[in-house]
Amino acid sequence: MNAVASDIPASETGPEARVVETLLARGRLKEADLARARRLQEETGGSLPTLLARLGLVSERDHAEACAAVLGLPLASAKDAPELPPEVALSVKFMKQFHLVPVAESPAHVDVLMADPYDSYALDALRLACGREVRPQVALRSEIDDLIERWHGQGRSAMGAIVETAEGEAAGEADDVEHLRDLASEAPVIRLVNLIIQRAVELRASDIHIEPFENRLKVRYRIDGVLEEAESPPANLTAAIISRVKIMARLNIAERRLPQDGRIMVRVQGRELDLRVSTVPTAFGESVVLRLLDRETVVFDFARLGFSAELLPQFLHVLEQPHGILLVTGPTGSGKTTTLYTALSRLNTPDVKIITVEDPVEYQIEGINQIQVKPQIGLDFANALRSIVRQDPDIIMIGEMRDLETCRIAIQSALTGHLVLSTLHTNNAAGGITRLLDMGVEDYLLTSTVNGILAQRLVRRLEPTHAERYEASPEEIEKFGLRRWQPEGPIHLYRPRPSALSPTGYLGRTTIMEFLVMNDELRRAVIRHAGMGEIEQLARTHGMRTMYEDGIAKALAGVTTIEEVLRVTEDA
Repeated sequence: MNAVASDIPASETGPEARVVETLLARGRLKEADLARARRLQEETGGSLPTLLARLGLVSERDHAEACAAVLGLPLASAKDAPELPPEVALSVKFMKQFHLVPVAESPAHVDVLMADPYDSYALDALRLACGREVRPQVALRSEIDDLIERWHGQGRSAMGAIVETAEGEAAGEADDVEHLRDLASEAPVIRLVNLIIQRAVELRASDIHIEPFENRLKVRYRIDGVLEEAESPPANLTAAIISRVKIMARLNIAERRLPQDGRIMVRVQGRELDLRVSTVPTAFGESVVLRLLDRETVVFDFARLGFSAELLPQFLHVLEQPHGILLVTGPTGSGKTTTLYTALSRLNTPDVKIITVEDPVEYQIEGINQIQVKPQIGLDFANALRSIVRQDPDIIMIGEMRDLETCRIAIQSALTGHLVLSTLHTNNAAGGITRLLDMGVEDYLLTSTVNGILAQRLVRRLEPTHAERYEASPEEIEKFGLRRWQPEGPIHLYRPRPSALSPTGYLGRTTIMEFLVMNDELRRAVIRHAGMGEIEQLARTHGMRTMYEDGIAKALAGVTTIEEVLRVTEDA
């Protein structure tokens, strides 16, 4: 592999320039950030992609993926390295300076993990030192540094190195607010909290859970909908870390008996992140959950969300009705709000006035009037709705139908010529109708306003390049009724296989959904207060595919696995 000298200007066509072009093309780097880095490069010199990564303008993973793609090198994970290092004579200082580490050797060559594989100086020095061919592989800078520390240092992780210099609170001092403020303002604690947030971004986590227990502080990340435990700071830093998060979110650090909510706007690895912070008091201190909203990676696109070719035309037909109610249902964290935002983005044209009432406003959309409810000053869903009907909107989005009063005003709005979009917490589409009836909504009002109900769940998506295809056994075919999709011939399913890109074999999530469209027969069933089972059966006779069936179809197509579908649906 002939690398090109690392001091070539980015304007030329060397590998560094191609890495930068790839980052721009993939939307992982902004032109303004690139201009800033170029100005700094003129003063300090060095490699532009390396500078972008070190400044945090590009995430380590995006940088590594771009290098692998441009140079045609494998993307490896330092976590797959053997327990003991190969016996290659390199100084630890050299490895740390150039962020590289040999992981395997043979008489003919040495395999080396590199964060900057286009660095020709480092490659030439390696060849001279080893006296053999060097085969570079791309890996994340932080993983390489951790591996060097594990093999050749004192075995400390990045968190361990920070913790060594941090001071915890002494017994009894945790109640002193000024002392807490001092602890939370210390550099090691600030670095620890930044590291926890940075790792969440690297792992593509949607939530960070910081949970205090009697003898330990537990940190967990929700990745693709599943919680995974991570390295945690020591228990004596609990109060300092939680206070630091509360200071960042502008919460009252003296109040530890009541739940509090706040938000943090932060820039991590080149991304603008909006963190929703929630604290609740527990037996051993405050439990903190941070939800990460990455405005730059969210894509309001129906196909990307998982809408099938059969379901999308039905959904768009209902969405384009001039008035009525369209509901999206599912449990917390099932992607309801993203679906509604995607629908609003579709409807958002200059000739339409859209007003939303949300708690909280998750993403700001140009051209839409978004209202954040504030119950503490009396601005709840019902009061906000009464006011916005007088604002002459065409389309109203209500974050959630929580009570009868909100439902009544939404129905009145739909009856007077508005299109109303909202969410409900139910397990399936038919359950949305019975929930509204249970809340006290009159059946004749429900039948004349509700146009359609979409129920959805999120399942983990298989990482396509490593997913393993296998033939389904007769027992699986029988148990899951797979012959309905493929009457004859061998049926193939897929299972996840871990890779450098994804340790679980899953990468990202997609939606499985069912869409109930109201028709005359369903309206008659609602008027006679038919049960949820009967309403679902009627909808299926008119062509509704259940979430379970949608999930099985996606499992057969290799998008996800049967196990994922069973994990989130009740038809298991």
